[in-house]
Amino acid sequence: VQLQASGGGLVQAGGSLRLSCAFSGSSFSNADMGWFRQAPGKEREFVAAITWNAGSTYYAESVKGRFTISRDKNTVYLQMNSLNSEDTAVYYCAAQSAIYSRTWYRSSDHSVYGYWGQGTQVTVSS
Repeated sequence: VQLQASGGGLVQAGGSLRLSCAFSGSSFSNADMGWFRQAPGKEREFVAAITWNAGSTYYAESVKGRFTISRDKNTVYLQMNSLNSEDTAVYYCAAQSAIYSRTWYRSSDHSVYGYWGQGTQVTVSS
């Protein structure tokens, strides 16, 4: 049971990056997934979430219209466009402990996520 995030890097303001989170373990196929980020000196914050069947998505206001979360059988993606310096952070993918969207209504709450990837650094230069 693993989550492996990748795709981070250094990008200029206004640029784009796509993060990937590969997961192994059949239980993740039925779990809602999310992305969080943590900037230096700040608390971890919710970015986006997607239901187990990709039927619904949910975004933080700060990224709505710029970021898109998606998933396929074994990977969750975060397409990030129009990046700015405030997006600089370590980005983490996570899977909710409950399955079949039983805690979807709490998707912005990190405590419902029982599995976390190792994080990937995104740095946006101005």
